[in-house]
This record gives sequence, structure tokens and C-alpha cells, in this order.
Amino acid sequence: MKKVYGSAAEALDGLLFDGMTIASGGFGLCGIPELLIQAIRDAGPKDLTVASNNAGVDGFGLGLLLESKQVKKMMSSYVGENKEFMRQYLGGELELEFNPQGTLAERMRAGGAGIAGFYTKTGYGTQIGEGKEVKEFDGENYILERGIFADLSIVKAWKADTTGNCIFRKTARNFNPPAAMCGKVCVMEVEEIVEPGELDPDHIHLPGIYVHRLIEGEHEKRIEQRTTRPAA
Repeated sequence: MKKVYGSAAEALDGLLFDGMTIASGGFGLCGIPELLIQAIRDAGPKDLTVASNNAGVDGFGLGLLLESKQVKKMMSSYVGENKEFMRQYLGGELELEFNPQGTLAERMRAGGAGIAGFYTKTGYGTQIGEGKEVKEFDGENYILERGIFADLSIVKAWKADTTGNCIFRKTARNFNPPAAMCGKVCVMEVEEIVEPGELDPDHIHLPGIYVHRLIEGEHEKRIEQRTTRPAA
């Protein structure tokens, strides 16, 4: 089965449609599938629901899809770095489903494992829990959260072999693996593609069975918040 494609546009060919749900990996601007996001913007599908820990920044990452008005709804944990996001949300142009960060990761992981829902204490008694089923276990109240089943997963890894076995670097490992698992189709971009056997099997973070299409590319690697101090 061919998994390696020549470009992001080729890898996404035939997968995009209006109204679809996309799970996107990354943490802040670390490990975001920037090439695939750009290709989605260029392809132009609209009314997208995007599940991602954050919404990128103005002019980069998922911020590009917000600027082009392609996103109808975000399912996120942290959205504080994007002025266009704030403008659209406060103006009633964008739906937002807030999730505690661990809950969002588990919703993706649950979807990838075929689990329709799970109970968690996180959010009980808050706005997060409003309207959700409550069940008591051992004297504690838990709310029901639904697994996320996306039409498409877009993720970024450091290295992968041609079968899709891959390795993530550092913080990029937070959301990319569960995001990759929960899509009907997973498209991954990497910094380097190697031949099978070149990666140590004990170091694989996500097995290739979850990855359907794969591209290699150059990445910008922006710093979301640059903090410096005077030289000594």
C-alpha cells in the first residue's frame, strides 16, 4: 500500500469536503501540521469542525483557516493567542466547545480506541458539565464525555518510515498521537522519511497502522512566545 506522497495537496486529494470534522495535532505551535493546514486552506473546504488543543496564532497554523472563514466550530482547550479567533467568537461567527486539556486528549484517544464515551470527574459542577449525563461511582460524581471520531486526522512527526511508523519529538508528542488515532483517515507530515528497519522498534511512538498517507517537508518552527532576559 503506497503511503508516501509528493506534497500535502496530493496527500489530501479526495479527502476534503464541506462540513467535515478534522482532528489536528500539535501543542501551541510545537508539532503542528503546518503544511497540511496550508493545503487545506488552498483547497477551500468550508464549515469545518476542528478538534485541536489550540487554534494557532494570527497568520499561522490553524489561524490561517480562521482567517479564510473555513472553520465553523472549534473544539479546543486553549485559544488565547489568536485575535481573529477572539473576534469571530465574540461576534457570534464561530462556535466553540471548550474542553479541559486532559479531557480533549482522552476524547481523541477514546475515539481511536473505538470507545463511544467515558466518565470523568473533571468539569463536574462547572459550565463544562452543564447538560451532560452525570453518574455516581463510589460516592463521587462523574460526567459523560463523548469520544471524538473525526473524518480526517492531520498530524506532524519528526521521523517516520515509509510504512508510517513514527517518532515525535518532545512536546509534539502531547496531542499528535491521540489526534492521529481518532480519524477515519490520518495524513502525517514529517521532517524525514526513512526506510523500514531504520527506526528502533522500541522507540516508535505511533505504529504505522494508524497512518494512511505521509509526506516529507520543510517546516518553519515558529516560537509562540519568545521570552528573553538581559545578557549578564
